[in-house]
Amino acid sequence: MNTLTTLSEVLNQLKERGYTTDFNVGDNCLICHGNSLELHPDEFVVDRHYRFEGSTDPGDQAIFYAISSLKNDVKGVLVNGYGVYSDPMTDEMVNALRTREDSADTDSEIKFNEATPQRPEGDRPINAELIEIDLIAAKQQIRNEAPWENSDRNAITLFKNENMRIVMIALHDGAEMKTHTASGVISVQVLEGGISFRTEKKSSDINEGQMVTLQAGVPHSVFARSESVFLLTLALKI
Repeated sequence: MNTLTTLSEVLNQLKERGYTTDFNVGDNCLICHGNSLELHPDEFVVDRHYRFEGSTDPGDQAIFYAISSLKNDVKGVLVNGYGVYSDPMTDEMVNALRTREDSADTDSEIKFNEATPQRPEGDRPINAELIEIDLIAAKQQIRNEAPWENSDRNAITLFKNENMRIVMIALHDGAEMKTHTASGVISVQVLEGGISFRTEKKSSDINEGQMVTLQAGVPHSVFARSESVFLLTLALKI
């Protein structure tokens, strides 16, 4: 099963259940594709959400929101990035989606990873009061998965809540994560190999045992000078 097939299956299921409208994110509302209807944060609810962990890097990750509005008698789907990199939204919209998505959760509840094409659902916790993370096992898992064999990178989310996310990323020698931005402050800690971390104003070569930090919203790229593994930590705005 590949990612495209999985996403298509989810979309088809939602359409069968009446979620036929395509939503896009506006300045502070959801815009219904094909008409002028706008849904503000207090006019819709998130009925379900589906996460897909990218097989290459965090920029490939996505979340599907199944959204309905009783007031406007409309049901549809919003597709948006999640994890480290996401489409820009106002704080009100972010909080609206997050509040509804996590409304049944408590801070002490243990949350497990959701299913992806290459990883079974619930095989490891990604949020709890205390989580032990086996970095050695995670590195082995990354290198044993098909995306590592079939592409120039692989990634796995190790921790994720509304305030912080930790992702382990492995790059083959010469692989590059093209210029992108993050919605919060990030740190990059090299566990193996060496990478070049570049912004418009500066380029830093960081090796095993070294790390860099970067403020939110600064465009940057990553180039692997050798086969490398690093931890990417994102501190989200509260």
